[in-house]
Amino acid sequence: MLSVAVVGGLHADARRQAVDRLLADVPHAVALHHDLSTAERGTVVRTVRDRTGVLSAGETPLVDDCACCALREDLVPELERLAADGLTRLAVVELWDSVEPKAMAEVVARAGLRLTGVVTAVDPALVLPYLGNGDDLADVGLAAAATDRRTVADTFARQLEYAPVLALAASEEADDEDRALLAQLHPTARHVRISATADAAPAGTGTSETAAPEIVTSGTATSETAASATGSGVAAARSALADAALAGFDMEAAAAAQHPACALLPAEADDCGVATLVWHRRRPFHPERLYAALEDLTCAAVRSRGRFWLADRPDTLLHWDAAGGALCVESAGPWLASLPDAAWDMVAPVRRAAAALDWHPEHGDRCQHLVFTSPGLDRDGLELLLESCLLTDAEYAAGRAAWQRLPPAFDTLLEV
Repeated sequence: MLSVAVVGGLHADARRQAVDRLLADVPHAVALHHDLSTAERGTVVRTVRDRTGVLSAGETPLVDDCACCALREDLVPELERLAADGLTRLAVVELWDSVEPKAMAEVVARAGLRLTGVVTAVDPALVLPYLGNGDDLADVGLAAAATDRRTVADTFARQLEYAPVLALAASEEADDEDRALLAQLHPTARHVRISATADAAPAGTGTSETAAPEIVTSGTATSETAASATGSGVAAARSALADAALAGFDMEAAAAAQHPACALLPAEADDCGVATLVWHRRRPFHPERLYAALEDLTCAAVRSRGRFWLADRPDTLLHWDAAGGALCVESAGPWLASLPDAAWDMVAPVRRAAAALDWHPEHGDRCQHLVFTSPGLDRDGLELLLESCLLTDAEYAAGRAAWQRLPPAFDTLLEV
């Protein structure tokens, strides 16, 4: 049965190294790549290759002037063709630079294909420069459609934080600060080195260069299953990256880990000059004071995210997502506390569990839960600024009827 692994990332050299490593490690593996840089000519170029070189190449027209849409339309038939021929054991979907793994993983899963891994390839020395890059993708030739308004920083952040496996390229320029930043941005990810040989160790924090190989067993499949998928029968003979790509992928868990209401946000940390501040409060924000502080809060860290609530919008869960000096604030639906009991049955169990773990007798699941990660983070200054944006004691005591009359400073930002 065909296994499918998605490998993405804006760090193109690292991504290609990861794909080459998988082709070398897994017998009967091929890689599919759709080059979206040709979209200006009205087509997307598809290449299929194995460890020996290019097997086939072709073009597919844009769909609704969208290169990424063409990729979606063309990818599944190609994967189904590979599954039908019975010769291919692993199809590595090498995403073009700015294509996000979440979207393509969902395409593969909806088609009923066996998705066994999602990997983002990273050069540790480039993490900070990319997170700090607020350029629009369109301005650097990486937009996937004419309507693509994403930036380099927010695209890279999503690529990094969605994948349960990060493939790390060897980099002489990377230092301890780079590695600490990467570890704090996605602390639950499994780090594996993109090695030159098939017996490399995983590159977790503090892992020795000479550590013994690790068999990856995250996800729904075991390493024994992964071994049978390649026909080799001996998992330990492959690299940790190959095992990670074949270990299994839980689509629902990955989606839940990114949902604003129950996201697995980073924990407090301070290492090698990089710090993560987790700020958790119950009292609502004053909309005007928070709005006035948005620029300073956005620029306080290279990456910040989480959920929050405003006094004048007590029923709306708001999502905070900032990178590269740009902030996105949007509604993520209602807080569970604002829903009637009968509606809870329609809410995903993971969402209900997350709310129950953090339930307050007065406010329910309403809370401020924001996380800021950056080298040189000014914790004290950041906390003081955040605290100043909350309702004062007198404002809080005035009650919800008074809160609703506060100036609606976020109406324009939320396009109300």
